[in-house]
This record gives sequence, C-alpha cells and structure tokens, in this order.
Amino acid sequence: MLFLSIAAWGADKDKRFRAEAADTYATKQAHAGLTIAVVPYHTAEKMKSAFGKLNLSEYGVLPVLMVMKNDTGKTLRLADMAVDYVTPERFKVEATPSSEVQYLQGPKRPDFGGRPFPNPLPQRKKTNKLASYEIEGFAFNAKMLPAGESAHGFVYFQTNYQRGSMIYVRGIVEAQSGKELFYFEIPTE
Repeated sequence: MLFLSIAAWGADKDKRFRAEAADTYATKQAHAGLTIAVVPYHTAEKMKSAFGKLNLSEYGVLPVLMVMKNDTGKTLRLADMAVDYVTPERFKVEATPSSEVQYLQGPKRPDFGGRPFPNPLPQRKKTNKLASYEIEGFAFNAKMLPAGESAHGFVYFQTNYQRGSMIYVRGIVEAQSGKELFYFEIPTE
C-alpha cells in the first residue's frame, strides 16, 4: 500500500505545470532581442492544467501566462514593468497583483435563515478557494532578467476573455543604462 501511494505521489509530481520556451508559442512578439509570449488561460482544460480544480473564470479572473526570453545581451530590470489587458474596444484592464487575488471574492454577509438572531450552533466556515497557493506560486514575479535567461508566470486580470484582445507590456528597462525598451502589444490569439 505504501508503494502505491509513493508511486501516485511521483506521478502527480510529473504533472506539475511547466511553461515552454517563448519562441514556441503562437502569440508572441520579439523586439531588440527580447521575446514575450502570452497565453490566456480561459478554457477549462487550460485552467485545469495549471490550477487543478480551481477555475478562476468562475470568480471573474483571467490568468494569462507570460513567458520572456532575454537575448539582448544585457540584463533587464522588470521591477517597474506594467502589464495591461486591452479589449477589442480599447478598454484597458490593469493587472491585479497575485497577492490581492484572494481578496476579490469579498466578505460575505451573515445569513440567519430569515431569523432575527443567529443560530447558536457553530457553523462550518467556508474556505476561500482564491487563497490557493497556485495563484501566488505561479505568478510572474521576476524583478530582473539576466542576459540569455528566461522567466515565466501568470498575470491576473479582473475580466473575462474576449476574442481580439491584446496584452500591452511597458516599463522594461536595461539595468545598466536605464534605457526603456519599446513597448509590446501582443495579440492573445
């Protein structure tokens, strides 16, 4: 019995989320040696591959995988990078920090079942599914990107996926010179 549980644990470990190289994605843009690829995770299949049973679209959250490959020959500073989701109507949605996603559900009002006073028996607390470790654990949080290196992670937006939308990335700076790179407008399909 112990061997089966160890084998199941090992098989489950192989299923963990992995990103491919930035060049392999269809939705990418390259400029001056930096390649950025984006993939919106709006279908149940994609969502399950990264977040398991948690379907973020049920909470109005769109996770977008962002993969970067730095072939500029210079270290890039990403600390001031801004990522926006732009709809086909040109409505801009700023990225929600991964640490704030768990608070998007908001507090629940107590339900006394039509009675003026609460039930004296203790109620079972509901868990916040948005407090899942995958949300912060898989978030894009690189602050620097050395030459020849890659970084990946999810960026979260409080919106639903729309065909014809794009991801707008700006604020990437060469670490040594302080020169800002050109902005990126990457279509999501």
